[in-house]
Amino acid sequence: MGDDDNKRYGIKGRLAPPLQVDYWIDAQGRPSDFKQQQLSGKWVYLKCFQNWCPGCHEYGFPALKRVADAFVGDHRVEVLAVQTVFEGYSSNTKEHLRELQLRYELPIMMGHDPGDPQTNTYPRTMRDYRTGGTPWVVIIDPSGKVVFNHFHIEPDEFIPQLQKILT
Repeated sequence: MGDDDNKRYGIKGRLAPPLQVDYWIDAQGRPSDFKQQQLSGKWVYLKCFQNWCPGCHEYGFPALKRVADAFVGDHRVEVLAVQTVFEGYSSNTKEHLRELQLRYELPIMMGHDPGDPQTNTYPRTMRDYRTGGTPWVVIIDPSGKVVFNHFHIEPDEFIPQLQKILT
C-alpha cells in the first residue's frame, strides 16, 4: 500500500493509536459519538485536512470523495476525515465540517481535532500519527496496523489495490 520514504513523519508499520477526537458529525451532518470499536477489523481510510488548506481543496477532498464513493456500503472499509487544526483557528472551525460534507458530497463521519493556539500544541491526531500537515492520508489494515501514512495517495492506484485485497 505505498512506500513511505520519509521517516520523519508517519507511523507506518506500527499499530494505529486510538482516535481521540471529541467532536464528530455523522454522514448526515448530525453531532455523533464516534466509537473506536467501529474501526475494529476494517480497512480504514483516514483523511486529515484543514478547511483553509488549498491542497486539501485541490486534490485532497476530490481524492477523498472518489475513495468514499468506491467503498460506499462496503462494511469492511471505513472512510473518515478529521480536521486537524494547527493554524488558522478562526477559519478551521468545527462549524465548517457540514459545509465541507455538502460541498464535496461526502457521506462520511467527520471529526474536528483542534490544537491549542495559546500553548502552540498540535492536535492529538497529528501528534499520535506524526502527520506532516494537511492534507494527510493514513491507511490502517484490519489488524490495526498503519500501512500508509503520507500527504497523498492516488485514488486510481489505491482503489483497485484495496478492491483486489477485498475479493
